[in-house]
Amino acid sequence: MSNTTIWIHGFHAVEAAFDEGSVVQIWLNDQRLDKRAQAFLAKLKDQKVPVNMVNQKMLESKTGEEARHQGIAAEVRVMDAKNENFLFELLEEQSSPLLLILDGVTDPHNVGACLRSAEAFGVHAVIAPRDRACGLTPVVRKISSGSSERVPFVEVTNLARTIDDLKERGVWLAGLAGEATETIYDANLTGAMAIIMGSEGDGMRRLTKEACDFLLKIPMEGKIESLNVSVATGVVLSESHRQRCHKRKK
Repeated sequence: MSNTTIWIHGFHAVEAAFDEGSVVQIWLNDQRLDKRAQAFLAKLKDQKVPVNMVNQKMLESKTGEEARHQGIAAEVRVMDAKNENFLFELLEEQSSPLLLILDGVTDPHNVGACLRSAEAFGVHAVIAPRDRACGLTPVVRKISSGSSERVPFVEVTNLARTIDDLKERGVWLAGLAGEATETIYDANLTGAMAIIMGSEGDGMRRLTKEACDFLLKIPMEGKIESLNVSVATGVVLSESHRQRCHKRKK
């Protein structure tokens, strides 16, 4: 855990952070004295976490006036984004890494949801470009429900160069694209693999797509042409996880 701290709000988020031991201090609305608040205060009683009873205006100074803070906010220690050096150290430790590359995904809700799927399906690291993409913002951390603290998030300066480096280290690159002829159910998604998801509107950039070893699509029924990037990420990672589990059982 780094020394970086951010403020989060809402009982579910604060309680989860407390259970993980990352809370530095808590601010609670002095008018919030219901059973849930009392139960949480009782839980904190024997812990060395400062609790500050504050008014609504002070609380909103940390959360913003529009936030649905439920009368509670907390300062928490968070994991910083990693860099290329961390990524290559990880590759030396993992014989069959599973990586998720987000090529220019800008919506923090999508990035947070992708991190949740990444944790659920065994991704070793999520990679994103440092520029023109969403990083580890407070919204991302909130939407990820703690996954941003458990799955390494690697920000790279030059995604094309990082992709070339991954290839040199034996990692296969599979990109999701609507025009692909092969489906995720026909492809082999085991072994050292990086799955690439494009941005919300334009998909993968041209250079990223050209660097892929193969392109895949999700077969769909009905008139739907595409899925939200975070939903599609969950579908692809789920299939990769199924294949990897099946391979381990053989």
